[in-house]
Parts: sequence; structure tokens; C-alpha cells
Amino acid sequence: MAVDVNSRASAALQSPAVTPIKSEPRTVALEASFRKSFAAAPESFVLEVTFAAPRGITILFGASGAGKTTLLNCVAGLEIPEDGRITLGERTLFDRGLNVPTSRRRIGYVFQDPALLPHLTVEQNIRYGIAKVPAEQQHLAVGSLARAFRIEQLLRRYPSEISGGERQRAALARALVTEPLLLLLDEPVAALDAPTKSRILEDLLSWNQSHPIPILYVTHNREEVFTVGDHILVLERGKIVAQGTPHEVMSAPEQESVAQLAGFENIFDATVIAVHPDRGTMTCRLNGSAVDLETPLLRAGLGAQLRIGIRAGDILLATQKPLGLSARNVIPGKVGWLVQRDAMVILKVECGVEAEVHVTLSARDSLHLSIGREVWLVLKTHSCHLMKK
Repeated sequence: MAVDVNSRASAALQSPAVTPIKSEPRTVALEASFRKSFAAAPESFVLEVTFAAPRGITILFGASGAGKTTLLNCVAGLEIPEDGRITLGERTLFDRGLNVPTSRRRIGYVFQDPALLPHLTVEQNIRYGIAKVPAEQQHLAVGSLARAFRIEQLLRRYPSEISGGERQRAALARALVTEPLLLLLDEPVAALDAPTKSRILEDLLSWNQSHPIPILYVTHNREEVFTVGDHILVLERGKIVAQGTPHEVMSAPEQESVAQLAGFENIFDATVIAVHPDRGTMTCRLNGSAVDLETPLLRAGLGAQLRIGIRAGDILLATQKPLGLSARNVIPGKVGWLVQRDAMVILKVECGVEAEVHVTLSARDSLHLSIGREVWLVLKTHSCHLMKK
């Protein structure tokens, strides 16, 4: 759940009162444990989280309305929790009886909308937060960030005269010129095309390597999780349901909601019907069907209820029953639906359950795939990811 605070956030975060404090250490960690609730219609919402964000990029990942932006706003001081504690290094930002103003938290905040002041040039926008700093120091700080984010040639232009990607670069420079101890990024590149997004993220990673502060980065994009994330927090309905490295969380999710976010298009309820300790596998029957899958062995007895997650891209299709395969699962079915999405074809195959399969355009054409075509699904044992039910 998010509150529209962009305008007052920009004013508070870019206040000229926000100036660099050279005596404080640059490498700090954020630690937070707090609760924030909203009782407004149509339904109440409670954000209750405990987490730590060390230096590097911590991804906040989750569906819309999970509480990602509200979390950022509480850390920034734009929303006030009912209770809890937020610290940044040795500084306490929020505690019972203490609430450090946003402008004094030493936090940079960049939104999807860069919110540059339209009547100021790029350089003046960047300088705005350090207006009380000596002019020579301003010049050095602006120049350093302009080089880091490749906007030296844009400093004398106005926001209306530059592209969306250039405005976002300027917004990053403006947030960082105050030398914050923490950077908050709320989907900063979501509206940009892929090449522009990639270049900006490369520059951000490079900057963070030489300025090792913690960064909280909100995204819905799975690719960005692995591209920029050192750590990840997955939120669902105001709770952190998973955390760790991107590989730990996204490659082996323990909850169905996390699996869906991580790109497991197929999630089936199943029952363990046989275990094979000598082979390191077990057999699970998909509930409501006669489909049996060989899966990796878990500590689960006969009759145990599990969920099996399978990525659509991990399923191979054949138009004749294949023989002599290392893959242990070969399942007959029939194409019930298919549609082209860009350079990919999405199929739904009826095989006792409905399985989603992704293939290339060339695979569709060479296999003559169409509705009603009989096919075989081929699936490796270790492509079956087991989750708690």
C-alpha cells in the first residue's frame, strides 16, 4: 500500500538544509523493526517488518500493494510508524519519543517520476540540496556526480530539454550530492526502455562500489533482482515472507507467492505416493489427476501434501513420444490454447492438469503446433521445485 507523497517528499528531501556531514562514516547499515497501519477504505492495511540492509543493494520485491513504498516512506520519515525502531549506523532515526525529521536523516530518495524542478537547469537542480555549502565544494560535488552518471553535457539544459533517462540520471545525482548514508529507489527505471535502463543501472552499480552505502531498491522486474541485487526482501500483504540473496530466494522459493513472483508459472498441489532413497527421488501425483512426476527427494513421508513449482520455460515439447532420455518425466497431452507474445509463444497443454509451456517462434513453426495437436511434455526431475503447502 502506498501513499502519494512525491511532492512533499521532494520538498523535504531536497531542502537546502540537507548538507553533507563529512565527519560521519560512509559505510553504515540500516536496521529497522516497525509497524505502520492504515484504516482507510476500501480495506485496512498493516505493514509490520523487521529487517537489516547492509551496504550494497537490497531489493524490495512483491506484488502491487504489498507495502514496498510504505516501507520506504517510513524509513525516510515521510510516514510515521505507530511503534518500532529505525537506526542507520549509530544514529537512531525513529524510536519511542524520537522522530528525526526527513531533512536531517541523510537519506536520498528517487522516485519513478524524477520530479526535477522545471524552472531550474540540471546543474541548479543538483545543487539545490547543497545551497549552503561553499561554492567551490558545490562545483566539485556536482562535477563528480555529473561524470559518474554521464550528464556533464546536460548541466545547462532544463528538464524539458532532456530525455526521460537523462532526467532520471539527474535525479540520481541530485539525491546523491548531499552524500546520503542511505539511498531509497522506488522503481527508478521502470518507465525506461531496456537499453537506457541497463546503462543507468551499470552506472549506479559502479557508483555504489566506490561509495558503499546501503540502497533499498523497489522493483517488479525479476531481471533487475539478479542484475543489481545483493540481497532481497520479499513482501506480501505487509509482511516480509522471504529474504536472503537473490539466488537463495528466487531460485528456491519456499512459499507459493514467492514462487509466482519468481517466475514459476506452473504450481500444482501434489501427494507423495512413493519414495526412492537409493535414487534420491520420490514420486508425486498431481492432485485431481493421474499425472505422476519424479521429483527430488525431501523429508516427506507417503501421503505428504506438497506443492510443485515448474517454470514454463523448463518444459520441453515433443510431437512424438521421445525415447532414451535422461529426463524422467514424459507426459502425453494436447494443446488447448496458444498465443504469441513478442518473440515467445505461450501454450496451455491439457495433460490431466493444465500446464503452461513457453516455446520460441521457430519451435512453434517447426513442430507445427496448433490447438488440438498431440504433444509430449518432457521435464527433468530437478526442474520440479518442491514447496511447503
